[in-house]
Amino acid sequence: MREEKGFGTSRRKFLAGSLAGMAAAGLPGWLVKSAEAAEGERIARSRKKFSPNDTIQVGLIGCRQGVCDAEQISKHEGAKIVAICDVDSRPLDEALKKFGPDCKGYKDFREFLERKDIDAVIVAPPDHWHALICAAAMRAGKDVYCEKPLTLAIAQGRKLVNISKETKRILQVGSQQRSDSKFRLACELVRNGRIGRIKRLEVHLPGGAMGGPFEPEPVPPELDWNMWLGPAFYVDFIPQRIYGGYRCYLEYGGGTLTDWGAHHNDIVQWGLGMDRSGPLQVEASGVGPDPGRNCYNIFPQYDIHYVYPGGITALVTTRQDPAQGECGIHFIGDEGWIFVSRGLLKASEQRLLDEPLPASAIKLYDSDYTWVPGDWIYKQTGNLLDCMRTRKQPVCDAETGHRSATVCHLGNISLRLGGRKLQWDPKKEMFPNDPEANLFVSRPMRPPWKL
Repeated sequence: MREEKGFGTSRRKFLAGSLAGMAAAGLPGWLVKSAEAAEGERIARSRKKFSPNDTIQVGLIGCRQGVCDAEQISKHEGAKIVAICDVDSRPLDEALKKFGPDCKGYKDFREFLERKDIDAVIVAPPDHWHALICAAAMRAGKDVYCEKPLTLAIAQGRKLVNISKETKRILQVGSQQRSDSKFRLACELVRNGRIGRIKRLEVHLPGGAMGGPFEPEPVPPELDWNMWLGPAFYVDFIPQRIYGGYRCYLEYGGGTLTDWGAHHNDIVQWGLGMDRSGPLQVEASGVGPDPGRNCYNIFPQYDIHYVYPGGITALVTTRQDPAQGECGIHFIGDEGWIFVSRGLLKASEQRLLDEPLPASAIKLYDSDYTWVPGDWIYKQTGNLLDCMRTRKQPVCDAETGHRSATVCHLGNISLRLGGRKLQWDPKKEMFPNDPEANLFVSRPMRPPWKL
């Protein structure tokens, strides 16, 4: 009998390998069987052929972070990387070699966005550029895949949500954990009351870096430093601001809280059903940054306490989970607990995972796309391409990405204000009766840049 081919192997072998990978990841047998029943449809979709006229042409802005996104999206049938943009010619030239001679390079994203043949844009520069480039891309008629966190400030997120609605452009945020079956199952179990009423959560994140003072150096000839800074105010060039260190500066990022925290707090929001809302209160304590000139200025260690509707509390901390020993989310209810991370799915009792959810259970958005183990970015970008063709919203749309980033920004705002307790109104997106805190809801931009 002829075997159906898919991903360079037989359908039978592919099923066996991918489903074995699910079992090895700790997923319960009932979910593996459910996946097996749907796998034929997933494989058929992933193998669909597209004509050249149906191919989605994609551009990448920001090579250092975004090359992995572009590589995964180019693996999909019907998608092609046709343009790359970066203000530094070194990563730009390296990326162009990966995608062939038909891929054109740019140093200025505005020229890049003038191309009418680009259907979608991967936005992956440092965080302080995300909002401006996402807005410009949508206004230019492009759909967008944006690296997390979506924004550098809360008000920027609301602006992007509005632009997405006005332009009818899809904005997919790269919260890839939503395309992993472990995280989705954990959230479905929580949402369906498997561990009873949720009392509290713990989110364990890695700590940040401390360093400096650093001395200014000449700007490398291949780098447009002024353009790299863009909406951030001008400072002398130091390598630590750009080469892997930008997240350690509040001018360009938010430390591990908006890096890892953007992923794990997103799962908190999903598990609590708060994708359109968020916490009501935040209070933080932490190790302050070194005040010296050109030092990293994020908070490298912190404990942030949130209060959600219903009195649910959440601790976001850089202290390691003493029981699990790795970064992840610990949902704690009055009938048990569930811990989920990129490597683990555990519960206070194994039966909490092993008992299948009923047919009437709440089901969350399934964007796995295919059960290839581990390729979360492949799955998430596949969801983007599907949504571009159907015009449905992706698993992490503009509103969802904005709300998840907001949780992280609230923590940093409390830290910057000395850790004092802040009340938050998630409907009005402001701190009631707190003019000082409200100054941090938005960020000033260096002229002529504006959102």
